[in-house]
Amino acid sequence: MTFAIATEQGSPISLRVRLISSVAVALLVGVAFIPRDPDIFYAPQMAERPVILPDGARLYVQKYEVTVTEWNRCHADGACTLALQVPANRDATTQPATGLSYTDVSEYLRWINAQSDATFRLPSLHEWEFMAAPVLPPEPDPIFTDPELTWASAYLVEPQTKRTLRPQGSFATTNEGIVDLNGSVWEWTQDCYAGASDGEITPDRCPAFFVGGEHVAAMSYLVRDPARGGCAVGTPPAHLGLRLVSDRPVN
Repeated sequence: MTFAIATEQGSPISLRVRLISSVAVALLVGVAFIPRDPDIFYAPQMAERPVILPDGARLYVQKYEVTVTEWNRCHADGACTLALQVPANRDATTQPATGLSYTDVSEYLRWINAQSDATFRLPSLHEWEFMAAPVLPPEPDPIFTDPELTWASAYLVEPQTKRTLRPQGSFATTNEGIVDLNGSVWEWTQDCYAGASDGEITPDRCPAFFVGGEHVAAMSYLVRDPARGGCAVGTPPAHLGLRLVSDRPVN
């Protein structure tokens, strides 16, 4: 009789446990299929307002250049080959990530897009020049008019490059809230520089890309240090970094 009572009393408990377990599994399955929003931890801080391009399109731009802290998250995840360090007296959360080649930047783009479920890219040269124009110094008149001396004229009249790497927020801010476009970091663009090559070259075969800064230059896709690697076109930049843009709002 005692055994029978235990069985009768145990059955409802057993059913209740199975019911609770089934509900829990259903909830977990439901959560798994809920669309994932961009990961806030990885999403960069964007400028307060988009850049309105001449054709009316909106370009959503990262407020600051990618920092050392942001870059090293990519390295920690095994997606970026290069690990960056900062001097003891600098803050990695505000130090721009520099010493980056186009190949390095491509690794970061693949990683951030996978982690944040967003569609970040590099700006085109036209986009970069348009959004930076309000804070860049006016282009000086050339010293030489002979086309063969264009390189010499450009070299002599280009503004003195600010080579000291400074924390984010050390330079001008545009009306949209984009900071440091006129700073000491030249930012990679997606536009290829192929020199005198005939025909169109795809990005995966491009030998050099334009970088935007105090002046426009073109750098080999493998160069991390402009002072050592040389410059395909223009005076060598001070530092090479990146800033992300998107064609749609980033939450």
